[in-house]
Amino acid sequence: MSIAFYMDEHVPFAITAGLALRGVDVLTVQRDDYQKADDPVVLDRAMTLGRVVFTQDEDFLRESHRRPVRLSRALSMPTNLM
Repeated sequence: MSIAFYMDEHVPFAITAGLALRGVDVLTVQRDDYQKADDPVVLDRAMTLGRVVFTQDEDFLRESHRRPVRLSRALSMPTNLM
């Protein structure tokens, strides 16, 4: 089973491109026409698509924590690790 990521606009393109080059299933909010969408909308869209949100937006985790654990999937990379 592989993980399909929904890349938030806060993730640098180099990370997305690197994952894609390694065969990881990535879809960006820009390619999906959801750039500039509010965090709740992005999370809902990812859930609809069955994807895990990949973001560097620290505010996003607040939205994720407002939802039941079973409905919320987000991966946040601290900016100091990049």
